[in-house]
Amino acid sequence: MRPLRLPTPRSLAGQLFAMQAVLIAVLVAGYALFSYVSDSRQATDAAARQATAVARSVADAPSVRAAIRTADPTARLQPYALQVQRDTGVDFVTIMNTKGIRWTHPNPDLIGEKFLGHTARALKGESFTETYKGTLGPSVRAVTPIRDGGRIVGLVSAGIKVEAISARVRGQLTALLGVAGGALALGAVGTYVINARLRRSTHGMNATELSRMHDYHQAALHAVREGLLMLDSSFRVALINDGGRELLGVDGEVIGRSVAELGLPAPLTGALLSSQPRVDEVHLTARRVLVVNTSPVLGGQHRGTVVTLRDVTELQSLMGELDSERGFTLALRSQAHEAANRLHTVVSLIELGRGEEAVEFATAELELAQALTDQVVAAVNEPVLAALLLGKAAQANERGVELEVTEDSGIDDGLLPDSLPPRDLVTVLGNLIDNAVDAAQGSAGARVTVTAYTDAAFLTLRVTDTGAGVDPAHAEAVFQRGWSTKPSGPGGRGLGLALVKQTVARHEGTLTVSEAPDGGAAFEVRLPLPTVAPVPPAAATAPGPGAALPAGARPEVTEVTDA
Repeated sequence: MRPLRLPTPRSLAGQLFAMQAVLIAVLVAGYALFSYVSDSRQATDAAARQATAVARSVADAPSVRAAIRTADPTARLQPYALQVQRDTGVDFVTIMNTKGIRWTHPNPDLIGEKFLGHTARALKGESFTETYKGTLGPSVRAVTPIRDGGRIVGLVSAGIKVEAISARVRGQLTALLGVAGGALALGAVGTYVINARLRRSTHGMNATELSRMHDYHQAALHAVREGLLMLDSSFRVALINDGGRELLGVDGEVIGRSVAELGLPAPLTGALLSSQPRVDEVHLTARRVLVVNTSPVLGGQHRGTVVTLRDVTELQSLMGELDSERGFTLALRSQAHEAANRLHTVVSLIELGRGEEAVEFATAELELAQALTDQVVAAVNEPVLAALLLGKAAQANERGVELEVTEDSGIDDGLLPDSLPPRDLVTVLGNLIDNAVDAAQGSAGARVTVTAYTDAAFLTLRVTDTGAGVDPAHAEAVFQRGWSTKPSGPGGRGLGLALVKQTVARHEGTLTVSEAPDGGAAFEVRLPLPTVAPVPPAAATAPGPGAALPAGARPEVTEVTDA
């Protein structure tokens, strides 16, 4: 006995072909039936309107009223009625007196006999239509009165036989069936061609195989950690994977919603709504730095947009630290160069026999360098901030800008909690100082002033400069990515303050900009501390009127390490 084999499921293309063929046949049959009923009714209504128009035209003709006044109305009315009948396409035009006695009829033998039909409403002055079986068979007829000086002197009836109306409908139905048959044949051919292409596109796979492929596609899509976002032609979300939801910080059902409704930052929303491709653009959300790439889906017109998102928050932070280290390296190189110059000066003084002057020169340089390091460390004893300030002081000095730490600064080592990692402090203070040095460079008495201290609940960082300041109209725009008063460099500008704002927001702090006492800009950051900490005594023991770093001084590297 042969084993029982289950039938192989038909391909999706074959199922679609059969379904469409049946659907087209049902639609054509239904439309034909509807058209037959509708056309019959419409043909009857059209015949009634035509008969009414003919009857009224005859009743309103002056020649008809004149003929009725004569002794033999039939002699003049019969030729006229036959002429109207031929010209208008009706089957009969009967003119009669008020008693219903015919003056005219298509069959002359019936003239003088009583009209078969209703006339009571017409005798009351009303025109009406009816379907009635007369001498010519069933017909749709209209009856209207003939008035002469306000008096009804006769009646007119014009009609079209029901047989003629049915012939018209049959002709229309025959034409409709011909068109429907042609449409069915054309639809079948078109369906066959489309399904043949579909079979090629699906490689002959059936619905089960396509469903399995979809499941693999969904699993692979959501396994990718990078963000993937697909928008339709109206910039509504058509697809978003788990990585995209996480990177954009969106929750709930977003499929079908416009990008403008997702609550994203304005620059990022503008990039997603643009029809132009974007390549490796850096954008900031509330907590992340994203690299955005967009590519429009084109096919003769804009059909949608594919968006990929990469999280470079950690990378951007590391780049900031690397930039700081690079700045320290450049400062060390500059210090080494000047140290060599000083050493040559000392050697030259010794060779000239001026030993005392050589010792005095070397001692003064060492004391100055040590004093600068001691001033910074005394004001800000936190190692990361102290090292950052010493490095930024050297960089600022290279650009002709004096960096000053105010006397009311005071942050001891170990005071800051673990919730404020050194990386975030470097991001905030480093970018604020870089921005201030950019603004102050080239101004008269170029100077940047830094204040850093803690109180019972906040860490306060204030950086002022002697630059041109910030227009109050731009107080909000200055923190947006890409905003800058400087020309764009190779790496672009306008990201530093945006990163500062993002970091401050992540720690639920505040960031403000105002006018500095010297006319420049003053940026102030206040970061909440999780525990109440005592105010350190560093501000009370800081030497001198202020821990200023004069333009001609350079810190020693060994002191930075000891700090």
